[in-house]
Amino acid sequence: MHERRIPEWLRHAPAPSVRGFAILAGTEAIARGILISVFPLALYEALGDAKTVSQGYFVVGILSLIAGLMVPFLTRFIPRRWMYSSGAVLFATGALIATEGSAPAVLLGLLFIAMATVICFVCFNAYVLDYISKIELGRCETSRMFYSALGWTVGPILGVTLRNWWAPAPFLISAVAALTMLALFLYMRMGNGRLITKATRRPANPLAYLPRFIAQPRLVAGFLFATIRSTGWWVYVVYLPIFAIEAGLGEKLGGIVLSLTNGVLFLTPLMLRWMRRHSIRHAVRTGFLVSGLLFSAAGILAGLPWMAVLALVLGSFFLVLLDISGGLPFLMAVKPSERTEMSAIYSSFRDVSGIVTPGLAWAVLLVAPLSGIFLAGGTLLLAMWAVAGSLNPRLGQARAPRAEPVALRETPAE
Repeated sequence: MHERRIPEWLRHAPAPSVRGFAILAGTEAIARGILISVFPLALYEALGDAKTVSQGYFVVGILSLIAGLMVPFLTRFIPRRWMYSSGAVLFATGALIATEGSAPAVLLGLLFIAMATVICFVCFNAYVLDYISKIELGRCETSRMFYSALGWTVGPILGVTLRNWWAPAPFLISAVAALTMLALFLYMRMGNGRLITKATRRPANPLAYLPRFIAQPRLVAGFLFATIRSTGWWVYVVYLPIFAIEAGLGEKLGGIVLSLTNGVLFLTPLMLRWMRRHSIRHAVRTGFLVSGLLFSAAGILAGLPWMAVLALVLGSFFLVLLDISGGLPFLMAVKPSERTEMSAIYSSFRDVSGIVTPGLAWAVLLVAPLSGIFLAGGTLLLAMWAVAGSLNPRLGQARAPRAEPVALRETPAE
């Protein structure tokens, strides 16, 4: 009798590929993309004015920041595969809660989704750093953006359209997409990966890594790039739809322009090719300079609403360029032994910007109209253009003879 052998793919799951990470990210893009234009409208309708909406986002940002910093601590007791799974379930739960439509339900749903997003982001980044070599990071992130393009492009306008038809519809679709993301994650058997199981060394509290983080200017600069770029997206995603409503341009405009902007994701391979011909430093400086000038112009041209909207849309195209390149200075400097902790610190840029942006908007609205937020955002982007002048011109170029430059993106408000 011949001995029956268990197939290799059953005994040992293959290492996750670039394509596998891209498919997982694409599913997340559907879950998040369909709500990105819905939440600002739902909150504005439930709370009544932009200042109160800013207060709500401010509180949610603080709580989600705390949740993100707690992820490495929790992985002392919970394997990373279950941490990622809990994030997907929390996302679906938040979307279902928000279907109720009242201000408390929408705020609670937003909080759950914000916490779920940062939990999944920390885990996802750690997986990428585990399985994808540094020289492949650019291809991985470009593939992730390309696979995410459909969700981010169709989602915003679809979400607004479905909301006008039946308010709970976009939230229900988002919940289904989040559960699909969980199913794909389990199907990929990520739990059998190298660093997915419980570590033998207890991870340190990420707050203990802050002094080491602050002592490295490259990490600090990379974190600032990600935070201010994310602030630009917050201004665009949250306050452009509100501006359109107050200017009499209609509530659908926000979803339309978000879909238009996210359609640029299909051009990311061309952007990466352009960046290879120039440099990471040139790409980062170009992105911050042009987006900063256009956002500032939108604040100045607020009396001509369509011109202001056009300036913001054009500025957002350069935020996409920053999405491709802006995370590289931080993540390329992370030591393998600090991946989980530094991923948690880095991923907090979402929540830091989620605190900074509504807090800044809240302060601006006390003394200026809504257009002042665009001018403030543009000023911050221009400040990062100045900081980016200190980047090494050869950053991201491989030492191997045939290697290519890389770039790394985190999905914005995303």
